[in-house]
Amino acid sequence: MGSFSIWHWLIVLLIIVLVFGTKKLKNIGSDLGGAVKGFKDGMRDGASDAPAAPAQQVASDRSAERPTIDVEAKNKS
Repeated sequence: MGSFSIWHWLIVLLIIVLVFGTKKLKNIGSDLGGAVKGFKDGMRDGASDAPAAPAQQVASDRSAERPTIDVEAKNKS
């Protein structure tokens, strides 16, 4: 009753392939890879754009530059 052996994992993998099919699994893998890549790029861009000013200055500077826009209102119009 310990951990699963390699045969258990192979049977689980076979059942997953039979249920979803290889094409759908390939699409899921591609989408997941693209999402991870986008997240990493966003984190890298966010880190390079981060100002060295204290948080209070950044908040006051950003509010002076542009007003806050509701995302739902922006998407509807």
